[in-house]
Amino acid sequence: MVDHLYRLQLQTIMIHTYKLDGMHCGSCVGRVQEALEAVPGVKKVAVSLDPQEAVVSMSGHIDTAELDRAVRKAGAYSLTDEVQVINTMGGHNQAKADVFTAPTAAALPLANSDLAEPSATTYKPLLIILAFLLGITTLVEIRMGTFDWMRAMSTFMAGFFLVFSFFKLLDISGFASSYRMYDIVAKAMPGYGFVYPFIELALGVAYLTQVNPLITNVVTLVVMGISMVGVVQSVINKRKIRCACLGSVFNLPMTTVTIVEDGLMIGMAALMLAMM
Repeated sequence: MVDHLYRLQLQTIMIHTYKLDGMHCGSCVGRVQEALEAVPGVKKVAVSLDPQEAVVSMSGHIDTAELDRAVRKAGAYSLTDEVQVINTMGGHNQAKADVFTAPTAAALPLANSDLAEPSATTYKPLLIILAFLLGITTLVEIRMGTFDWMRAMSTFMAGFFLVFSFFKLLDISGFASSYRMYDIVAKAMPGYGFVYPFIELALGVAYLTQVNPLITNVVTLVVMGISMVGVVQSVINKRKIRCACLGSVFNLPMTTVTIVEDGLMIGMAALMLAMM
């Protein structure tokens, strides 16, 4: 009997619903969730954008001020006392409650549920862009009269970096917020997210003008290789976050498609270096 009560106590957790303020997009949702999940004692978090709320499952009482401090460190957000507390042991809803059963925690909704599900339709903008780049590259080679692999790859990569930097620059602040969710450098240095679109722009111009191909390809390998690390980590951990490859203009989820995209640039840069 004592062992049964002890096991029941171990399974007992608390679930509180808090009101949030300051979120504007899926990236904000991800940043707030990540901040709350890092608080000691928090077991599971589900953040929603509409309404702006956080359902927090915890092993014991955590002061609201502590959760608010964690949220504020993630950005211009704030967290206030729970707007609703659900007692899963039965009875009426209470303004304050302390004991909840563990099975309910598993039923918490997924965060970032506003992200589109991976499908051909979801990636339609990306597929159209890649088709245009392949078409332009083919037309350039036809115009030149002979097909040259080095020239074709340089043209494709120039178009890739110029187009992708354009979409990032449309909302550079939104891109930086999304990029910081998974890129290892942007996490450590938030300003890197504001610089990255200009790095891609510079690489696009370099490939287009064929200025110092050796340095251009080496920089591409380093920049895209670092970016790949964060992408792979996010996909392996099955994090449901927005892919920032096309900035904040399109609602693209992070999947293996992003790995293929970065891997393509890394592979082409490495191949061009090998062919020099």
